[in-house]
Amino acid sequence: MKKILTLMFAAMFTVAAFAQNRFGPDSAECVKYLSYYKEYLKQGNNEEAIGPWRKAYAICPVTASQNMLIDGQKLLRWAMGKTKDPQARAGYLDTIMKIYDQRVAAFPKNAVSALNNKAIDINKFRWNENDPQALYDEMKNIFNTTGSKASDLVCVKLMETASNLYTQGALDAEQVMNDYTAITENISAQLAAKDNPSLRKAQKDVETLFMNCGIASCDNLLALLTPRYEANPTDEETLRGVVKMLSSADCLDSDLYLNAVESLYRLDPSSSTAYLLYKLYSRKDETSKAVKFLNEAIATCDGSDTQQLANYYFELGSYNYKKAGNNAAAIAAAKKAAELSDEFKGKAYLLIGTIWGTVRCGGNEIESHAHFWVAYDYVNRAKAADPSLTADANALAAQYQAYFPGQADAFMYDLTNGQSYTVSCGALRETTTVRTAK
Repeated sequence: MKKILTLMFAAMFTVAAFAQNRFGPDSAECVKYLSYYKEYLKQGNNEEAIGPWRKAYAICPVTASQNMLIDGQKLLRWAMGKTKDPQARAGYLDTIMKIYDQRVAAFPKNAVSALNNKAIDINKFRWNENDPQALYDEMKNIFNTTGSKASDLVCVKLMETASNLYTQGALDAEQVMNDYTAITENISAQLAAKDNPSLRKAQKDVETLFMNCGIASCDNLLALLTPRYEANPTDEETLRGVVKMLSSADCLDSDLYLNAVESLYRLDPSSSTAYLLYKLYSRKDETSKAVKFLNEAIATCDGSDTQQLANYYFELGSYNYKKAGNNAAAIAAAKKAAELSDEFKGKAYLLIGTIWGTVRCGGNEIESHAHFWVAYDYVNRAKAADPSLTADANALAAQYQAYFPGQADAFMYDLTNGQSYTVSCGALRETTTVRTAK
């Protein structure tokens, strides 16, 4: 083994003569100790590798080899795991952190991966846990440097450290708000480019940390966000931040929220912004505006997203029935929801049956009661489409049956059970089957 090493080092020394710039003024020693520790490392002998690695690290410039830095961190983690001495562990950990900074400075092309890995070690080994300000500053630096490639851990850890400092009175509300906005926008942009389950979980964790730190009261948010909105009332990024934060805190009744959503809709008349305006105006009982914007949400919804479209149509049907008093529009929307999605079919039919069961129709004994036949049809179709609705459908069916005309009344109008019959009641029209009370 010694003979092999001697021959190898002789060759290394020859190469080193031509590589002084890379390996520093003492290039021969640098190359020698690099070779020593690598050979031991190949054998899995960390005990023998760490000594020559220390000498290589002391002699060689950090630019000599990125692997020297990466291997050194592995060896230092190993050594840290071998001791229980807190002072020794802290020393190892500080050196690991220092090496990350050296990697970033010397090899900037690999800075993002180095810093994301640094965050892993910070979290795993609880670096600077007794110095929350230093921990926050470090996570902020990592987040800002990694930018659009910040890891899920970096995003969550930054929000966690910001929240902790705020609860301790060491960070003001505006800075926490700015951090929250930056983090959530970063995560949203990454998810828009590529879905990632870990980032989706991080998104929820960040929101939870923000909502639990005690800053997200409506008064705080309005005080902080009103000047921001007034300074940039046509900036889409600002508007989205205002809308998102007020939504998270359920500050939906504020003028600021309405103004921000309306401004955002003017800049981006999309399905989602139209739906927000519908929700706002429905809360204010401004029915005509609510219906207008829900129809806008439907008109601008991506046609391929049939589930979302069905949801919008079902909501339009429910709103027209319960709030706007437009039964014909309600039934038309509910039928569209049933047509688009099997998931909504049962609920849509139950809604239609309910509407027919509550309308008032004039005319003779048959005409004034025939709408209950239609109502009965639809509630039975509802339970067939969605068995979970059976109890409600059966209760309504029994209620409607009680209003069926008697057999004698039907006979007087030349009608028999099972016969087809078209019901006209105001703007509503439907073909059903004659049924008489038993």
